Amino acid sequence: MNALIRFLVAMVAMVAALNVFAAADLEVNTPGINAIKQSMQARHAQLAAHYNSGAVGLTADGMVALRDAGAVPLAQRQSVNALVDAENNDRNALYAEISNANGHPEWQAEIRSTFAQRWIQRAQPGWWVQSGGAWKQK
Repeated sequence: MNALIRFLVAMVAMVAALNVFAAADLEVNTPGINAIKQSMQARHAQLAAHYNSGAVGLTADGMVALRDAGAVPLAQRQSVNALVDAENNDRNALYAEISNANGHPEWQAEIRSTFAQRWIQRAQPGWWVQSGGAWKQK
């Protein structure tokens, strides 16, 4: 019976934690979040061509990756890698800022996961996304 009680207590705690996270404001705005979003929006125009070509894809962990370096001319690879790095730095900062703005820095992993799902759902047809560890074209 003790094991059953411990299990039930753990389940109640888990449901309570999920309910608390469900209250997270993912649309919260702060000057820091706005600056990150503006930076990402300005960069998107440069990344869009690489999403369209399949060179860059959306990862399952809420980041972007150079998926097919061969799709990028050698002379442009360094600049594409720099775009990917800058985008990933902004994404990491965005997840941290949103969790901090909600007063729960410990929610960062859940916020990242939620955004990863959103990015993939909103990907344009033809873009590459990670699913189950493998790349697939949407």
